Amino acid sequence: MDAVWLSPFYPSPQADAGYDVADYRGVDPLFGTLADLDRLVAETRARGLRFIVDLVPNHTSSAHPWFTTALAARPGSPERQRYIFRDGRGPAGTEPPNDWQSVFGGPAWTRVTEPDGSAGQWYLHLFDRGQPDLNWDLPEVRAEFRDILRFWLDRGVDGFRVDVAHGLVKQADLADFHPPVEPVTGEGIEGPRPPMWDQDGVHEIYQDWRRVLDGYPGERILVAEAWVQPAERLAAYVRPDEMHQAFNFEYLEAAWTAPIQYAVITRSLAANEAVGAPTTWVLSNHDVLRHASRLGLPVGTPRPRGIGVDDPQPDAVVGLRRARAATLLMLSLPGSAYLYQGEELGLPEHTTLPDEARQDPTWERSEHAQRGRDGCRVPIPWEADAPSYGFGPGDASWLPQPPLWAEYAPDRQRGVAGSTYELYRTSLRLRRELRLGSGTVYWLTSPDDVLSFRNGELRVLTNFGADPAELPAGAELVHASGPLDADGRVPTDVTVWLRVAEETGHEETGRGEDH
Repeated sequence: MDAVWLSPFYPSPQADAGYDVADYRGVDPLFGTLADLDRLVAETRARGLRFIVDLVPNHTSSAHPWFTTALAARPGSPERQRYIFRDGRGPAGTEPPNDWQSVFGGPAWTRVTEPDGSAGQWYLHLFDRGQPDLNWDLPEVRAEFRDILRFWLDRGVDGFRVDVAHGLVKQADLADFHPPVEPVTGEGIEGPRPPMWDQDGVHEIYQDWRRVLDGYPGERILVAEAWVQPAERLAAYVRPDEMHQAFNFEYLEAAWTAPIQYAVITRSLAANEAVGAPTTWVLSNHDVLRHASRLGLPVGTPRPRGIGVDDPQPDAVVGLRRARAATLLMLSLPGSAYLYQGEELGLPEHTTLPDEARQDPTWERSEHAQRGRDGCRVPIPWEADAPSYGFGPGDASWLPQPPLWAEYAPDRQRGVAGSTYELYRTSLRLRRELRLGSGTVYWLTSPDDVLSFRNGELRVLTNFGADPAELPAGAELVHASGPLDADGRVPTDVTVWLRVAEETGHEETGRGEDH
C-alpha cells in the first residue's frame, strides 16, 4: 500500500456521517483530539505511507458558525452571501426558487424563519438540509478554503480527497432542471449539462488549489470525487495545473461484460493520456454497493441505491467470484487504484440491515424509497470471536454487523491459501514488483467474451463467458483470482496473470475494430 485516505473526522452533528462539517480545523470528540490525529499522521508516515484527508468544500454543516450567523442576519447581508440564499417563487415566496432536487431525495431547498419570526428566504442544499451549499463565487469562501488547505498541509498531510469536486460552481441563473438529478453528467442526460454539476468554473478553483499545494515540499496531491462523464470531461480535472487524480466512476459502474469493460478501459486510458494524467481505478467506496454484492446481481442491473431485507438479494457466491476477478483485472491496469476498507476481506454489503438502524439521510428523505448507503458502511470485522468482531470493546458497533461476517475476519483468512485476504496481498505485491501501475495496455485478439491484454511482461486474461477459456500455449501461471478447471482452462468469472514466452497467434490489436 502507498497511502491511507481517512474519511471525515471533523467536528460534526453527524447528519451525514461527518460530511456535514462544523469545524474544518478540528477533530470530533467521537474520534479523539487534534493531538491524536497528529500522532496518527506521524506514525503513518513513519511506516512509509502517505496520509490523505477528506475535504468537503461544496457545503458546510448547518451547525457551522458561518451558517448560524447567516440565519441570524438579514437577507442580502454579507453573512448570507457565503451561502446560496434566494427568495421563494410565487406571490408570498412560498415555492422554492427552482425545481432542483436533493441527491438524497426531496427538494434541494429549505425555507428559513427570519429573526423576526416571519417566513423568509430559502437556502440551497444539494444533499441534506443540514448541508447548506457554499457560494463559491464569493472571494471570502475561496480564501477560507485556501487557509484550510494550508492548515492541514502544515500539519503534515500529503493530500486531499475532494468531496463533490464537480459541484462547487452552479450555473449563475440557477435555472430549472427537469430530468431526475443524479450527481453525474454524461450519456444518461440529454441536452446541456445539469446546472448544478461540472460547470467550467470549478477548474479555476482547482488551479488555485494546485498553486497552494505546489508551494509545499515533496509530493502533495488532490484527488477528485467527480461523478462526471464522458471520460473527456473527467480528464479535465487532472490537467497538468489542476488535480492529480480523479476517481473513475464510469469504470466502477461498468457492466460485467467483455465489450463494456473493454470500452470503458480504452476510453478512460485515452482520455487521461490526452492530458498526461494517470487513470484512477476504483470498484467500491463508502457511497456505493460493495462490489462483492453488486456483481452478484444479474448482469446489467442498474446499481441499486442500497439493498434491504425484502429486496432481491445478490448471489453471494457469484458476487465474490466476480469481485475477485474484477479486482485482479483492475490491479493489472496502469494508473492508481483505490481499495475500500473491507474489500480485501471479500466483504459483502449488509443487505439485511434492519431499517430502524439506518442512519443515511437518503432513507428518510426518499420517503423510504431508497435504502441508502449504510449497508456498505457497517464496521468491518477484525477478529472472528471478539466483541463486535474486534471493532470496539462492546458487542454493539455504530451500525449492526451481520452474524455471517465472522468468516470474513482477517484472523480467519490470514495465511489461508486462496482466501480473499491473501489474494489481495499477493496481487498488491506483484503489482508493485512488476510495475503494472506505470505500464501500458496492449490489447490482444481474443474471443468476444474474453478480455486479453499485455502490460509489461505480464499477460492478463479475464473470462466473462460461460465456457472455459484456453490458456495460450506455453503460458506460465503467475496469479489467478480462482482455480483453473481440471483441464487447465480459465473458468467463467476468473482473471489470470500469465507469462507467455511468445505471443504467436495473438496479434496486438485495437479490439474494438474486431468486435
